[in-house]
Amino acid sequence: MDFTLLAFLAFAVVTVVAAGAVISVRSPVHAALCLALTFFTVACTWILADAEFLGIALVVVYVGAVMVLFMFVVMMLDIDEVKMHEGYVRYLPVGLLVAVVMLVEILMLIGIKARATPFGVDVAAAAGVPNIEWLAGSLFTGYLLPFEVAALILTVAVIAAVTLTLRKREGTKHQVPSAQSRVKAADRFRMVRMDATRPAPEAPQSPPAGEASGEGG
Repeated sequence: MDFTLLAFLAFAVVTVVAAGAVISVRSPVHAALCLALTFFTVACTWILADAEFLGIALVVVYVGAVMVLFMFVVMMLDIDEVKMHEGYVRYLPVGLLVAVVMLVEILMLIGIKARATPFGVDVAAAAGVPNIEWLAGSLFTGYLLPFEVAALILTVAVIAAVTLTLRKREGTKHQVPSAQSRVKAADRFRMVRMDATRPAPEAPQSPPAGEASGEGG
């Protein structure tokens, strides 16, 4: 076996172990870290298969952005781990059965597609250019219109999500950027000069009359 096959097998083992740890560890923070390791190892597998763009995009988008957001959300939420793991053992056989059925279906689909449509020659290698260069050339020439339409749809979706989230509700506070930019230091901060004074010593308290007469008797 050559070094490429050994590296692929090592990446595959780490990916499977990390993916299993995502759903088996008890701490949500540890699960998020294992998910980041899964994404990173899959990215290494893509790079090993000469798909550099997919590997870099997986690291930058998912590991560098999405997983960081997940980590902040998980660490800020007060999650009851005991209640979250209730019934885990009871539903484990059903989950394993569903996972095995899905794995068999995926393997059957891959086998059928591999027999029906054999893999052709790598277009980027045939053209003698790197994978990323060929992908960029195809994306911004032959598929420019679908790319622009997808970008427009995503922009509209982002604007719609922000609009729905920032709708005015009773009892909520909103920021006003124009008012914040016009504020001055004198409106928020005031210097007060106060002379330092030493507090007077407290006078000793005399005992009540009843206690004093009782001690005398």
